Amino acid sequence: MPSNYRTIRNQAEAALAEARAHVCREIAGYPGPISGCDAQFNHLLAERRRLTNALNALGEEVFIPTPRSPDPLAGVESR
Repeated sequence: MPSNYRTIRNQAEAALAEARAHVCREIAGYPGPISGCDAQFNHLLAERRRLTNALNALGEEVFIPTPRSPDPLAGVESR
């Protein structure tokens, strides 16, 4: 992979981690008691989950199905 891709991926990962840390700090500093219907708090929780999912997606290997390998567990067909 080109080094430019790695640089951009690392920058994206750092930005997502920084955003997640910021949301976590907001959640930690949120005044209590917290009611179950607090829309702002629930929004912060959803943002944290979304950022965590985005960070996890950056680390996952991408599977692209092809006629030789229609699913991730099929393995590679040699010819």
